[in-house]
Amino acid sequence: MTVSMTTRASLLTSLRMMVLLAALLGLLYPFVVTSLSEVVFPSQSRGSLVYDENGTIVGSALVGQPFVGAEYFHGRPSAANYAPDQVSGSNLSPGNATLRERALQEARAIEERDGVTIGEIPVDLLAASGSGIDPHISPQAALIQVPRVSRERNMPITEVKNAISSATENGGIVGQPAVNVLKLNLALDEQARGMP
Repeated sequence: MTVSMTTRASLLTSLRMMVLLAALLGLLYPFVVTSLSEVVFPSQSRGSLVYDENGTIVGSALVGQPFVGAEYFHGRPSAANYAPDQVSGSNLSPGNATLRERALQEARAIEERDGVTIGEIPVDLLAASGSGIDPHISPQAALIQVPRVSRERNMPITEVKNAISSATENGGIVGQPAVNVLKLNLALDEQARGMP
């Protein structure tokens, strides 16, 4: 069986095009985009890392993490156990019994921990975000935790509220104000170290 000249030419053209596109889209384009991001968005391209006063990486401004001490503000629940390499929502519908039970357990824990009724708890303290690793809570979710944090840190309520105000991001043009929990807790830790 012989291959015609037309078929051979088509195969060679296809092979050349595949190599060219692989080089352009697999090598050149990623190199240009990565290099450009390093120049235009240096912090974000490195993961928006957050450092403590000693220069140690303590997290990312874009990835939530669990805080379990009573002296800390607590963030949203995570469907991904706060693992940034396993970003995912729960994909459970509001009518799902498993989701309802998890939210009810979370609500009871918040009710006991923060001394509020279930009806006072903002939904972002009960519902995981779509990514499962959202580092933000609403200002309202932070405010219901103020008495506990103030008591545990032996800090005046006004100072804790001022820390919330300082950690609140305005949300830009279309977003809503949000509090970065990691930055808030770090600011309070730093403030506590400076107290006599």
